[in-house]
Order: sequence, then structure tokens, then C-alpha cells
Amino acid sequence: MASIFTKIIAGDIPSYKIDENDNFFAFLDINPNSKGHTLCVPKKEVNKIMDMDEVSYLGLMAFSRKVGKAIEAAMDCKRVGITVIGLEVPHVHVHLIPLNSMADATFMNKIELTPDEFEEIALKIRSKMQ
Repeated sequence: MASIFTKIIAGDIPSYKIDENDNFFAFLDINPNSKGHTLCVPKKEVNKIMDMDEVSYLGLMAFSRKVGKAIEAAMDCKRVGITVIGLEVPHVHVHLIPLNSMADATFMNKIELTPDEFEEIALKIRSKMQ
């Protein structure tokens, strides 16, 4: 059965897309730790990051770096944190989280945003993509 991320990539579930290429897709996390919290996923469904082949793994990291640099340029933050946990969805995903404090990285303090706020943030980050 397709993961929720595969359904997002296919357009079956709406998302706030940031970027995509032939192999990877980036979109805003709808349950964010902070404004601009983005997920980068491979289009090919793989459960665990250590199960990815080396070329795909390195490609995901390069794609995540590109998206992370745009987030850093677009959002008011001290830095962009990167984490891979992968327990909640069986599809590899890299969290890129704008950080101003360690609390932003804990996954304990979530923020709520309106659809308009999500759209505004996505547009702001996309405008910084190179």
C-alpha cells in the first residue's frame, strides 16, 4: 500500500510543495515544529534511510541541502536543523527545521498555521530556491 508521502507526491493528497525533481520531493510539514518546517522525501518509496542505495542517499542529502539553504534564506531563524527519524511514516523523510532554540528541534512543541500562512511560507521559500 502506498505511503501518505507517495500519495502526496502523486497529487492524491494536497501539499504545500517547495521543490521537486525527478527523484525527490519537498513540501511543508503540516504539523510543524516551526514556520518553514519542510520534509524532503525520495519519490521511490523506501522505508528506512539506511536501506537506500548510496547514490539515492547522497542525492537526497544534496536535494535537502538545496532546500535547506532556501529555507535559511527565507525564514527568520538562527539555522536550519536536519533530522531523520522515520518512525511515524514508513517512507524515508528528512526534516528541515528552522531553529531559534533547541525546543524547535524536540517535536514536542508544535505550531498551528492557517492554510494562508502555509501558502505564504511555501511561496517565500520557493522564491529563494536556486
